[in-house]
Amino acid sequence: MRRGPLKVKFILPALTEAKSPFWRPIKYSLFPPLGLATLAAFLRPDDEAELVDDHVEPLRTDDAPDLVVIQVYITNAYRAYRLADLYRAKGCFVALGGLHVTSLPDEAAPHADAIFIGPGEQTFPRFLADFRAGEPQQRYVSTAGRTLECIPPIRRDLIRRELYLVPNSIVVTRGCPQHCDFCYKDAFFAGGRSFYTQRVDAALAEIDRLPGRHLYFLDDHLLGDRRFAEALFEGMRGMGRLFQGAATVDSVLRGDLIERAAEAGLRSLFVGFETFDPANLRASNKKQNLARDYAAVARRLSDLGIMINGSFVFGMDEDGPDVFDRTVDWAVRNGVTTATFHVQTPYPGTRLHQSLAAQGRILSSNWDLYDTRHVVYRPARLSPEALEAGYHRAYRDFYGWGNIARGALAHDTVRHRAKHFFYAAGWKKFEPLWDMVIKARRLRRMTPLLEAVLSKVSRRGEERVTARTDKSLPPPEAPLLPAE
Repeated sequence: MRRGPLKVKFILPALTEAKSPFWRPIKYSLFPPLGLATLAAFLRPDDEAELVDDHVEPLRTDDAPDLVVIQVYITNAYRAYRLADLYRAKGCFVALGGLHVTSLPDEAAPHADAIFIGPGEQTFPRFLADFRAGEPQQRYVSTAGRTLECIPPIRRDLIRRELYLVPNSIVVTRGCPQHCDFCYKDAFFAGGRSFYTQRVDAALAEIDRLPGRHLYFLDDHLLGDRRFAEALFEGMRGMGRLFQGAATVDSVLRGDLIERAAEAGLRSLFVGFETFDPANLRASNKKQNLARDYAAVARRLSDLGIMINGSFVFGMDEDGPDVFDRTVDWAVRNGVTTATFHVQTPYPGTRLHQSLAAQGRILSSNWDLYDTRHVVYRPARLSPEALEAGYHRAYRDFYGWGNIARGALAHDTVRHRAKHFFYAAGWKKFEPLWDMVIKARRLRRMTPLLEAVLSKVSRRGEERVTARTDKSLPPPEAPLLPAE
């Protein structure tokens, strides 16, 4: 029985690549660990909480808290296990959760006193009650009763805002209504609701608590529930916000929801194009992209002044040696501002992994390589070496000066062309500057320039500048940049 306050440490271990010579500091200085800050909200007011993001700040391990909670991704799994073993050796109680733990609970369990399978909003409060009573279980599985109602406000006081380019990140839904074979989320949400939303008034209240103008929705599919999204965007009109998010191809083309989002302040959208081949789409169960006009998506977003961060996957079974050049050429011709390329990666727990394993095509179970940059399976029409080389060449070609300029010229107005050029070039061509700014802890000094790039541009080149809601607030936050 623990009657007094608890000392709890929440840790997001760094991905393995954070310790490599190829580490890009800006890539993991984008967002704070909201999942852990959400769990911290369930502690009592007298509990002592610490949140450490190993990507952006030193991680001390000479302490001995009552409880250590570690979030585990596939490419930080080995470091997460080492940290868990270290703290358990000191006598600390260690709990592990996250995507990788849910996918491979039997692998994670030997490194923990308790593991969490699935989303934690319902199971973590139950665990805390059991822990205080001295009767914690070894596994907590999320199934029935998933909801975002009555969730306490995120413990943003635990987040060191100055360490992030986008501290104003927010999540107002859970999961995704789509069920793509290569996606982790079906495994994570198995056994219960796979897509659900906050109450609109709670989401608007959380937005209102965030300082500055810019924010980023980390939701997998912000437009996934039309009624919720309509009400959210209606509530955001007049707030003077600039925001970014993610959505699917079909949701951009359907109805007028994307226009409502633009009116509310949407300025950049992550869109999962993934592949142009219908056979690839059918094989991966990405039915929402079938028979869709990708060029129409690009035109519609461009006409609304919304920049596109296009996502593309290489290495599906119908991909041959020409897939890299064709993809880059399409993205440039259609004015995609930034691109995130991926090597297809069969994450454990996904239908893709099950299929490739059954075919004997999995080449490696070294989780450090499951970073969408390495080939860990045998492709159908490419060698692993050709797939990796094509992936790297696609990045070099897309972000070459000539293609940045060519992509900018795909837009109708001078202002939109300039916006495209400086956004794309600023992300990929000035890496030493980003590193210098991060080391000097001056990320927020860059935000006025970045926010100016996000300002609204219509088809006619008109710009509407909305007043900040409170001129006493600190400078607005910076926009999201693509993952690579």
